[in-house]
Amino acid sequence: MQDATKVSEGLAYGPPGERTIHLCIDMQRLFDKGSDWEVDWLRRVLPNICDLVERIPDRTIFTRFITPETLEDAPGAWRRYYQKWPQMLRRTLEPDLLRLLPELEIHLPPARLFDKPVYSPWMDGRLHGMLQQDRIDTVVMTGGETDVCLLAAIMGAVDLGYRVIVVSDAVCSSTDDTHDAAMEMYAKRFGQQIEMVETEALIAALS
Repeated sequence: MQDATKVSEGLAYGPPGERTIHLCIDMQRLFDKGSDWEVDWLRRVLPNICDLVERIPDRTIFTRFITPETLEDAPGAWRRYYQKWPQMLRRTLEPDLLRLLPELEIHLPPARLFDKPVYSPWMDGRLHGMLQQDRIDTVVMTGGETDVCLLAAIMGAVDLGYRVIVVSDAVCSSTDDTHDAAMEMYAKRFGQQIEMVETEALIAALS
């Protein structure tokens, strides 16, 4: 995992306002230890995510990656993907693996769930509609993976015009090299649209 000091950090546009939501991506038992999709350092960032959720539980939305019931339910190239991972189809998967990690699940409610069948939470427009109804203009991002589902969530939020704040010590991946590359890309290629800040500094700014 890259040292956060190696990328540009800070709230360039000031403290997040009242129209801010915390979007925590796919912190599920599906990616915990013992799973075939284990993210090695998911639990390393979990305490920071917990600290942020405890600060703003009513402004937190947890996404969950929900796999298809059967191979036939997987569209297009997703079918090839699940041919590699047939054990992750819901027909054979232990249902509890789709649940949030216990340390986060306790915050439901007031935190909310948003289920999605693909990497991006924005694909069908439901999430954007929810946030627009609540007049949200800023999305704080945590969770994983930095270079897969989180990447899709961040880029979708950028495209939709949200202010995007990535909590740099509260995101994770199963691959260090691509995590580091993604973090560097966020900092160097999207400096006008993506801000990065550590958990402690963000919580202080929310106070």
